[in-house]
Amino acid sequence: MKTESVNVGATRSINWEGKNYRTGIFKYPVNNAIQLGRTDVVGDKVVDRRYHGGVDKACYAFSSEEYAFWKPMYPHLSFDYGMFGENLTVSELDETRLLIGDTFRVGTALIQVSEPRQPCVKLNIRFDSKTAMKTFIARERCGAYFRVLEEGLVQKNDVFELIQTTTDSMSLNAVFRLLYGIGTKESAIHALNLKELGEAVKIDLKRIWKL
Repeated sequence: MKTESVNVGATRSINWEGKNYRTGIFKYPVNNAIQLGRTDVVGDKVVDRRYHGGVDKACYAFSSEEYAFWKPMYPHLSFDYGMFGENLTVSELDETRLLIGDTFRVGTALIQVSEPRQPCVKLNIRFDSKTAMKTFIARERCGAYFRVLEEGLVQKNDVFELIQTTTDSMSLNAVFRLLYGIGTKESAIHALNLKELGEAVKIDLKRIWKL
């Protein structure tokens, strides 16, 4: 995996479907390196910390290859990297192979896969579409949230070096599917026992699977 773009954004106020929202999903590439902090990316605006930022979701990465699928669907939009609210746009990011707990050195930072992204209405707002969130879920290309074990700088063209993995974990894709009721109760229980999985996801899994 390699970083194709590093992206940050500012807070915006948007009226969507008659309701006002403040969001930080509008992110755009920057030429300089960005610093990954313990709870967020330095200089990037996180608006609703109930669902974004924090130790388990300090940095979000999304696949650069996915842009080829989405761009033709929205020809009226300017498709810069950062469209999905990601801080890191990454080539060869495969959610079926990335495991919860996988630890990487990228740039000078040490980061660990913590959970899949669950989209909210802000994705519809970003794409000016009522169906973007539904399409995102159906695609199952959720991207990866990382916790930052060692703060550091990341820039374009930095390569992800796998430092540690485990054979008894679960893929991001498997956990994502569980969050939408796809899988088995046994798999949900296994996910709950993964110490590296984000706490908010565990709460959701308990609710969804009645555990």
